[in-house]
Amino acid sequence: MEATHNPYTKLLLTGLSAMVAESATFPIDLTKTRLQLHGESSSSSRSTNAFRLASAIVKDQGPFALYKGLSPAILRHLFYTPIRIVGYEHLRSLFLASDAGSVSFHSKALVGGISGSIAQVVASPADLVKVRMQADGRLISQGLQPRYSGPFDALTKIVRGEGVVGLWKGVVPNVQRAFLVNMGELACYDHAKRFVIQNQIAGDNIFGHTCASVISGLCATALSCPADVVKTRMMNQAASKEGITKYNSSYDCLVKTVKVEGLRALWKGFFPTWARLGPWQFVFWVSYEKFRKLAGLSSF
Repeated sequence: MEATHNPYTKLLLTGLSAMVAESATFPIDLTKTRLQLHGESSSSSRSTNAFRLASAIVKDQGPFALYKGLSPAILRHLFYTPIRIVGYEHLRSLFLASDAGSVSFHSKALVGGISGSIAQVVASPADLVKVRMQADGRLISQGLQPRYSGPFDALTKIVRGEGVVGLWKGVVPNVQRAFLVNMGELACYDHAKRFVIQNQIAGDNIFGHTCASVISGLCATALSCPADVVKTRMMNQAASKEGITKYNSSYDCLVKTVKVEGLRALWKGFFPTWARLGPWQFVFWVSYEKFRKLAGLSSF
């Protein structure tokens, strides 16, 4: 009965939970993006860390600067999260029907990757606007004029300068990252939660959800960080007046990043990425599971 529950209810609940989680953890995401862009194609840049970078942002631009780009981030999650979560549940139920009531971890990982990829293609324009607005803060700190005054201004200027197709700039590394993130996040949360409950480590409650979210956050971060760095740099670049871009492709970006900054640069922002994914998933999953219970749905 519950499997055929109105999917619009689930879409609404996932969107609401994502808004709560995104608002709570956005400053960490902004710090992660700035850290990944720090030293871009310049080996002489002074090294920094997440705390030093966040402190500099607050000192130079004020505390509200940590929320620059929040509106397109929430807009992105209104498309991205409902599609991937509800899509995962739907595909998982199909595997359940075909696998005599049990789904292997490999099947869950595949289902998570597919649902995340589809969701990311839809949400890519909002993600592009979010990254560009977050990166604008660097220009302000350098005393330069920001490229965009707001999300709609960014959307308009990107379409005018780069065409409608420009809204999907970086979609390939974006989808690659989404596949890896959701493969780790959804499959690991699903599997870890059932492991914790079945082995009576915790019940189907906040403690059990927290344990599962921490495990899935670590897996998702380790898998996705290199793709995330490439995605961020590909999406942040804008063509010059001559139509020249810094990177020709995701592979070109990967090679140049490793050549200039070393292999460790691919895991730049690992701690703030995990520090965001952990709290984000905790807030999201606890909220979502609670909303599901209030709506009369079974646990995820």
